[in-house]
Amino acid sequence: MTEQRRVLLTGVNGFTGKYVRAELEAAGYTVIGAVVGAPSGPNEVILDITSLDNCRRVMETVRPDYVIHLAAISFVQHADVEAFYHVNVIGTLNLIQAIADAGLSPQRVLVASSANIYGNAKAGVISEEQPPEPVNHYATSKLAMEYMVRTWCDRLPIVITRPFNYTGVGQAPHFLIPKIVSHFTRRAAVIELGNLDVERDFSDVRMVARAYRGLLEHDCAGQVVNICSGRPYAIRDILGLMREIAGYEIDVRVNPAFVRHSEVKTLVGSTEKLRRLIGELNYIPLEETLRWMVSAK
Repeated sequence: MTEQRRVLLTGVNGFTGKYVRAELEAAGYTVIGAVVGAPSGPNEVILDITSLDNCRRVMETVRPDYVIHLAAISFVQHADVEAFYHVNVIGTLNLIQAIADAGLSPQRVLVASSANIYGNAKAGVISEEQPPEPVNHYATSKLAMEYMVRTWCDRLPIVITRPFNYTGVGQAPHFLIPKIVSHFTRRAAVIELGNLDVERDFSDVRMVARAYRGLLEHDCAGQVVNICSGRPYAIRDILGLMREIAGYEIDVRVNPAFVRHSEVKTLVGSTEKLRRLIGELNYIPLEETLRWMVSAK
């Protein structure tokens, strides 16, 4: 292993981070995982992104060739509004500042934003040129983070990703698809959901991990890139797929408490730029992802 293949990965123990680590290690990278608690292995370091001093110490110690920044507060309904900005914006600023302060020249710095910044966009299939219209604090914090990060693009080879919805084995149960899968695998009689007509672009987390590796390996510095499948699914569609997989009918009830006033009705991304930058990805059909999640229960 050469020293030119060291990746510092924040959020390594999160849902996405575990798959990104596996993808990179399978491709021959040395992944140094940044964790909040005690390290569980030799290739992990403690990192508190809300502390600039701590970020500097980690950068000076690890001296990574690549940085992938996934750590964030990502649950839209998180109760602590201030935390969105403290972690997602200031935390990212600390990380970027620490790279510069340590005198590093990484080959790529990948920063994960979110397709939530598009809000209730009415453009059909959304490209990266779509004007942002955030409708919640999570999305607003990610957009603020993007603007802050762009002030560094003349000094660091940064790429900003805007992942649309994705899922897979290990995603937290409070997210939509794991909740639906769990109810079906338990053969629950009833499930309470919000707006069944909401449409989302769902990808498989394994495809997202492949896309992130591709963005490390191709010339995409200074770019903002959607990570998506380009395929919309309404919640009704997902319920229908799960009925076929599980072989039974569940009583679906709409709970008004789950219908958010600022609900983004349709969010579907354009894959054109991603494919142009890194080539074709092996997209995984949602039905296959659901079957994988069911088999893991």
